[in-house]
Amino acid sequence: MKKLVSLAALTAILSGCADLSTTSRGTGYGTDGFGEEPLVATTTTTESLNDAYLLAAAPKYYVGSAYKVEEVQYIPVEDMTYNQTGVAGIIPAELNGTKTSNGEVFDINQMVATSKTLPLPTIARVTNLDNGQSVVVRVNNRGPFVNTRLMDLSPAAAQKIGLNGQAKVQIQVMPEQSTAVKNATLGTTQQTTQPAVATPAETTTVAAPATGPYSIQLAAFYAQDSADALANRMKTYGEAVVVNEGDLYKVRIINMDAAKARSVIDALRTNEGMAPGLLKDGRWVNADSI
Repeated sequence: MKKLVSLAALTAILSGCADLSTTSRGTGYGTDGFGEEPLVATTTTTESLNDAYLLAAAPKYYVGSAYKVEEVQYIPVEDMTYNQTGVAGIIPAELNGTKTSNGEVFDINQMVATSKTLPLPTIARVTNLDNGQSVVVRVNNRGPFVNTRLMDLSPAAAQKIGLNGQAKVQIQVMPEQSTAVKNATLGTTQQTTQPAVATPAETTTVAAPATGPYSIQLAAFYAQDSADALANRMKTYGEAVVVNEGDLYKVRIINMDAAKARSVIDALRTNEGMAPGLLKDGRWVNADSI
C-alpha cells in the first residue's frame, strides 16, 4: 500500500487550496476534528430501507473544496448522475468507533463506505461485478487515498456483496435517497439538486459570455458519458467543456475574466452546493483569491 500522508504534510501540500478533508494519521481516511455524534434517524417516505440510519440526518453536510494527497488533485462535487466502475476495498475493522469527515462515527456493522469526492453523506448502490451482488451504502467519510481504489466498504457491507479483499465494482449514486439525506441534514424539505431559478439579474451575471485567463473545474470522471452529462447541465453558467487528460475527463467552465469567474463560483456554491476549483492560465489557484 502506498505511504499515507500525515496531517502536517497535507497542510504543506495544500498551501494553494481552499479546503481539505484531512486524513487521520496512519489510516488513509478523512476526519475533520468534529466530535463523535451518533446518528439520529428521521422519518422519510423516499425509500423504505431496512436500516433507518442510511437516511438519518448527519452532524453536517460536507462537500469540501479541491484538495491534494500525494500530489493527486481531488475535487469533491455533488453529482447525482455519478455512475462509475472501479476497484473497491474494505475499511479496516480497527477503525471502528473513529470519527468520519462529516462528524459521524464509523461502525463496522453498518452499511457505510468512503469516497474521495462524493458529498457526505451520499446514498449509493455498490455492485460487485464478479458476482452481481449489490448493497446500498451511506458514504460518510473521505478516502481511500490509494489511487487504485474508488471506494472502501465497511466489513459488513463488503460481506453483503461477497467482497473478501478487493474487487471491481459499479458505484451508482441514488439521487432520490441522497437528496433525502441531504435535506434531513440541512433541515430543509424542498431543496433540490437542480439549479435554483435565476432572476433576470442572476442570469445576466452567470450566463453572459466572457473571455479571460480563468477556468473553473467542476469534476473529473473516468467515464466520458458522466463528464458529458455534467458539462451539458452546467452550460447555463458559461462555456462548459470536457477536457481529456490521461484517463480522466475533466469538466470545466473556461474563458472567464476574474469578475465572471467570481460570480460563477458563487453561483455554483449557492445553486449547486458545489466546491469548484479555480485555474488561472492552467495553474491551480485559491478559489477565493479573486
